[in-house]
Amino acid sequence: MAKQQRDVVSRERTDLTPEERRDLIRDLVLSEDVVVARDLAARFDVSVMTIHRDLDELEARGILRKTRGGATAQPSSLFESSVQYRIGAAKAEKEAISRHAFQLIDSGQAVMLSDATTMLPMVRMLPTLAPLTVITNYLSSIEMLRGTPGIRLIALGGEYQSTHESFVGIVCQSAIASLRADICFISVSAVAGGIAYHQEQEIVLILRAMMRSSAKKVLLVDHTKIGKVALHEVAPLTDFDLVIVDDGISPEGLQDLREARVSFAVASAAVHGEDTIQ
Repeated sequence: MAKQQRDVVSRERTDLTPEERRDLIRDLVLSEDVVVARDLAARFDVSVMTIHRDLDELEARGILRKTRGGATAQPSSLFESSVQYRIGAAKAEKEAISRHAFQLIDSGQAVMLSDATTMLPMVRMLPTLAPLTVITNYLSSIEMLRGTPGIRLIALGGEYQSTHESFVGIVCQSAIASLRADICFISVSAVAGGIAYHQEQEIVLILRAMMRSSAKKVLLVDHTKIGKVALHEVAPLTDFDLVIVDDGISPEGLQDLREARVSFAVASAAVHGEDTIQ
């Protein structure tokens, strides 16, 4: 089987455009965490210098970090801002969290969504609850829902931020302040010591505005973010009506949530798993 896979790569690599090769390199980095430039050059039958140019371009897009002799997908305050990085991370966990969050929405409600890849699986399910009003600043959610029968879509404008593919700034904050949602779903970069954090102040201001404009506030966060901190504090966990995590959370992480005295639900990443609420 391994030989067959190598032969397939060998046949494809001579036909790849530079952009196709970079897409494959991106996928490899996100799936394997670390790649070596020399190995990539052999895999795609190009020079090491060509691979380094590819890695330079992918680093400029915020998809990976170059290291000596290769690249890594391990996050930092800059690289975990990348949409491509976030989409490729913790997919099963995000599906589980989204499935649980979806159950909290009733037909006819006004739902506010932050610019989080965590909730994209839920966004795909929203048309089944129509009629529904959806308010969001996230371009991916807007594109997924535009023109959907029964979905009243309110797109929050403002200054476009390419790293998050979303709209931020004073215009966006003002638009949020003029609305009132029944429930909002937001996600953050890190949770520790009973506090939710994010690495970018522009996003923090949008998340706080969404919380102020919503009757019920739900935090969606996968287990990889528990026990970590980022630069800016978003809010204490007690400001949320519910925190939804996945079952990959450690015992220490669960204890931290209990000590924070916040209501939380643990969503099972198993296909037919049952969720628990505490």
